[in-house]
Parts: sequence; structure tokens; C-alpha cells
Amino acid sequence: MARVVIIDYDRGNLRSVQKGFERVGFSAAISRDPQIIADASHVVLPGVGAFGDCMDNLERFGLIDPVTDAVRAGKPFLGICLGLQLLFSESEEFGDRKGLGIIPGRVRAFPAGMLRDGERLKVPHMGWNRLHMTRRPPVFADLDEGAHVYFVHSFHVVPDDLDVVASTTQYGVLFVSSIWKDNVVACQFHPEKSDKAGLAMLRNFAQWKG
Repeated sequence: MARVVIIDYDRGNLRSVQKGFERVGFSAAISRDPQIIADASHVVLPGVGAFGDCMDNLERFGLIDPVTDAVRAGKPFLGICLGLQLLFSESEEFGDRKGLGIIPGRVRAFPAGMLRDGERLKVPHMGWNRLHMTRRPPVFADLDEGAHVYFVHSFHVVPDDLDVVASTTQYGVLFVSSIWKDNVVACQFHPEKSDKAGLAMLRNFAQWKG
């Protein structure tokens, strides 16, 4: 049985993610203990809030090394929402700020004045939208092309290497909604809030060997 650990750095809807795993038959611990993270078979980095605040908390709780060590060890690793953005080199939110640098690239704001059918689109992008698959990691095995998932975000990732892109989504612009590189899958949407598609993703992640 997978030993899933959700990293607690005081940012994110941790209990919702934990309940998502429980609904598909897997227990998941919430912890900021480096040893518990090191002993995990599967690691989840969630996140809600401002990029800089989250990086500050990761550093304050001594979690930067446990996160990067889990990735380097080849453990199945899932980033959710801000947990995707933190993996990147830097973000432009509230001025340039360095990220974890696991995925080369930058986090950018949606451009101002985006339109759809002549109407201005609201930011943050909030609600249900579709995934368009460019690559299919094992955790997406049960997701159909065009699957509906739930988003809440004002920034999006721009990877240097487009080969890591797993899906894109249209919202004023075509943005990267998930990435996959080796043992790392990360998504801008919230699988724990995405009904059957999201629960299937969590189940597949807990079963993934990386």
C-alpha cells in the first residue's frame, strides 16, 4: 500500500486533498516532518495563496530539501495548483521571486483584457474548464480528452521545455494546465475538487510507481 504524504507548510486545502485520497481507498498523512516525508512512497505538494508567501513557509519549516530530495529520489510526486507553480524557476507574482527550480521556466500572470465572445474574462480563472491532452502520464489514464476539472488561479506556468507539457486549457489564452517529467506530475487544477476525473487521477497517482 502506498504511503502518501501531503506536505504541510501552512498553505493549502490539505484536508480536502487528504479526503480525496480517502475517497478512492488510500490513506494520506499530512506532515511537515522531514523524516515522515523521507519515508513516504508518494509525495504531494498542494498550495493556495501567494507564491512568495509559500516559498517563505517552505523555507521557514525546513521543507525545501525534503521536497527536492523526494523528487531526486524518484518518488511519485504530485504538485497541485500553487504546488505546480512552486516547482518552477521563478514567478513574476508581486515582483520576481525564485521558486524551487525543479522545472525550468517561469510563472506568469494572465494578460490583462482577455476576451471571450466579446466579453472580458475575469481573473482569477475560477470554475470548470477542459483539459486538452498533449501527453498522457499514467495518472491521466482514466481521463478523457476534454475532461472537465476545477481551477482557481490568476497565474500560469510557462515551461522552458515544452516537452514537459501534459495538458493545456483555453482561457483567453492557451495555458499549460499540467506537466509531466519523469516521476513528477503537477497540475494547475484541483483534482480533489474535480469530481470523478479528479478522483480517478488521485487513485492513479497512489497506484503509480513513478
